[in-house]
Amino acid sequence: MAPENPITYRDQLATLKETGKRRWVYAQKPKGKLYKYRNIVSYTLLLILFGLPFLKLNGEPFLLLNILERKFILFGVRFWPQDFHIFLYSMITLFVFIVFFTVSYGRIWCGWACPQTVFLEFIFRKIEYLIEGTPQQQRKLDAQSLNFNKFWKKSVKLILFYAICFLITNIFLSYIIGVDELWKIMKDPIAQHSAGFTVAVLFSGVMLFVFTKLREQVCSMICPYGRLQGVLLDSNTILVAYDYKRGEERASLEAGEDRKADEKGDCIDCYQCVDVCPTGIDIRNGTQLECINCSACIDECNSVMDWIGSPKGLIRYDSEKNIAEGKKKNWPIRKIAYTMVLCTLISAVIGLFASRSELEAIILRTPGLMYQNQKEGYISNMYNFKVVNKTTHEIPIHFKILNHEGQIELIGEESKAAASSIQEGVFFAILSENEVSSDNIPITIGVFAGEDLIEDVQLTFVGPNK
Repeated sequence: MAPENPITYRDQLATLKETGKRRWVYAQKPKGKLYKYRNIVSYTLLLILFGLPFLKLNGEPFLLLNILERKFILFGVRFWPQDFHIFLYSMITLFVFIVFFTVSYGRIWCGWACPQTVFLEFIFRKIEYLIEGTPQQQRKLDAQSLNFNKFWKKSVKLILFYAICFLITNIFLSYIIGVDELWKIMKDPIAQHSAGFTVAVLFSGVMLFVFTKLREQVCSMICPYGRLQGVLLDSNTILVAYDYKRGEERASLEAGEDRKADEKGDCIDCYQCVDVCPTGIDIRNGTQLECINCSACIDECNSVMDWIGSPKGLIRYDSEKNIAEGKKKNWPIRKIAYTMVLCTLISAVIGLFASRSELEAIILRTPGLMYQNQKEGYISNMYNFKVVNKTTHEIPIHFKILNHEGQIELIGEESKAAASSIQEGVFFAILSENEVSSDNIPITIGVFAGEDLIEDVQLTFVGPNK
């Protein structure tokens, strides 16, 4: 269906009327090759989302982001405050990745992988098609007064929508507290967790409002990434684009006509690309804020081109520059450079994760204490140590002096770093007076887990003036 006033598409959102009221989008159900690919991608992502909380590695959740207790587990490995540099570098990489990826490939994330799009298009809207029918039937149902048919359809839809929202809320919660803790809470009486249950109910209600009322308004007006695209895209960015050189002048299809002789373009002005758009825009007006690069209009236009016997690709993934210059898809040097930078950054993050140490030690000389004279010509210094065990099993720890002849005397029991804990203690480093050549000599203490040297720490050893 054609917009009421296509001239104003630059001045207002496609989902707003001239009066400022909401124009509800009754999007036609997509079909085509790209939509099949989107189905595969979306349901794979949903499978990962719903299945990941139940996946464990080495007895730990594969992924846990417990912000409340500052407990973070990635790929079955617990991360500690000592790993903050990895987190910081990952966030910087993510920011650079978003910028470079958007500059190169547009909002393909929004149309193919964003949770808002995946949930709306591949869960909620499909349920809506199943219960309320085609867009024309939905429009007719909304326009009629309340009757039994409308009541039961709307009621069943809302109940299903809320049940799914509540399920999604609990899945998100399992990423924070863990699926075992969530299962324990679910078996307890609601009264024992009334505050948490209330929050889950309210959050599910907000989600229900998003997927029943806000919908595409989230992408157009609320999502910060969507608002940023205007400054990130350029003429070389790959996006969903209409080939106006080939499509114009657009005109309706007439039987037996010679469109080239009549100087008509391939666009037959059928508005199928508009009807199938989930944000209600006309892609033929060029790049617009609301476009999420979902490819629904590409599939629909290709099916129309097949029907009229014209080549596919009137609407396609391409850059504005290629269309303006009539070139085939190419990879500019800048885009190749951006892609190489992205691959380098991702490789660096993977390298940081892979090289992350499972055991870290901090050793400091005990403040306020001088050296101690031991029997038989030996001198000692006292040191405090702290060993962080990031693994899920206990590790026996011992210390050795690496650059001098001497010994370590641990105060208390034998040091064992318990699983996922911080072990603290005190020891004496003892050297012969012959080894202490000045009042301040360097000493290297090795931290061993079994026979493996985990870390060597450079310290100072205080002795008498000579």
